Amino acid sequence: MSQPPSLDDLERIAREQLATILQPFRSHIEGIVIRVDELCDEETEREMGLHSPFDLLGLYRGVSLDRMSVSDIGGRSPNMIFLYRRPILDYWCATGEDLTRVVRHVLVHEIGHHFGLSDDDMHRIETS
Repeated sequence: MSQPPSLDDLERIAREQLATILQPFRSHIEGIVIRVDELCDEETEREMGLHSPFDLLGLYRGVSLDRMSVSDIGGRSPNMIFLYRRPILDYWCATGEDLTRVVRHVLVHEIGHHFGLSDDDMHRIETS
């Protein structure tokens, strides 16, 4: 019997996919921390008004480039992208999509937030 991908497996896939992002964008995402957790924490679940922690595949926490000021450089916490293993695996199983493609989609979506794009902006980009 095969085991589902672990936290480390998903982190490896995310890092591999991050390395494939085009150079003009990659230079603006250096220093972003990628963290893979089983599920979002209860505070995030409440803050985002989720019905379930399984509703969230990933999350960007930080100051987006369009809002960054000189005072944001230096002593602040690093920008972070969270990927949530169990919701990603549920989505993967439900859709039958390639896991690498799912992880890349979530990663690129969260990187979009780093660039200051809204969910609607990213949806328009993906559907055009």
